[in-house]
Amino acid sequence: MKILYLGDIVGQPGRAFTRDVLRRIIPELQPDLIVANGENAAHGRGLTKKAAEELYDAGVEMITLGNHTFDQKDVLSILDEDERVVRPLNYPPGTPGQGFRICQVKGRSVLIVNLMGRAFLSQLDCPFRAADGILAQFPEIKHILVDMHAEVTSEKVAMGWYLEGRVSAVVGTHTHVPTNDARVLPQGTAYITDLGMVGPRDGVLGVQREQVIYRLLTSRPSRFEVAEGPCQFCAVEMVLDDDTGRAQSIRSIIEEG
Repeated sequence: MKILYLGDIVGQPGRAFTRDVLRRIIPELQPDLIVANGENAAHGRGLTKKAAEELYDAGVEMITLGNHTFDQKDVLSILDEDERVVRPLNYPPGTPGQGFRICQVKGRSVLIVNLMGRAFLSQLDCPFRAADGILAQFPEIKHILVDMHAEVTSEKVAMGWYLEGRVSAVVGTHTHVPTNDARVLPQGTAYITDLGMVGPRDGVLGVQREQVIYRLLTSRPSRFEVAEGPCQFCAVEMVLDDDTGRAQSIRSIIEEG
């Protein structure tokens, strides 16, 4: 089973570049499932129905989210109605949407879990205990993908080791900078600390660099807008054993346009 997992897609430029790159590489790679983090897909903050539909049209099949989950008003209808969208599992009980989804790939159930770290982000429920709970709920599923959306590398690395051998993959998102540590852990879990992003290369994490520099220089608020110019595409390709769900390989895919 071949999985393509895209890093945070940033705004309209990121959505357009996702479409362009996927149209070119899908015939070559022939992935069985394409997942993307879409928490920055609408105007750089959150997800809208329009942005989600553009990603589906481009070839994305499942969308995970993060700390900007509720930044767009119409996301509530998406979370409740669209079974292809996964928000962080460790939000409090009663939060709209689901923190996991199950899809069918090559006749097998694939469990997709979205977790959010707590360091320098919202103080949600413990993501480690949330992961334990969902794995206990579906002990029969062997193909499990975990998006660990977190600010600090230590939380992501810790989650990778905590879930080692219990899930197929732990991929980090949120910081938009691709890390050079993609590998299969000893017990068959594919891991990378951060996938990177799909969006404007010459901004600051996809935002117009002048606006970010102004805020850093003055400590005054400034409106953040999605940058323009050439984009980058960051993702990983993972190959999982069809029967056991153990990862056989993981490799980064980084393209610029």
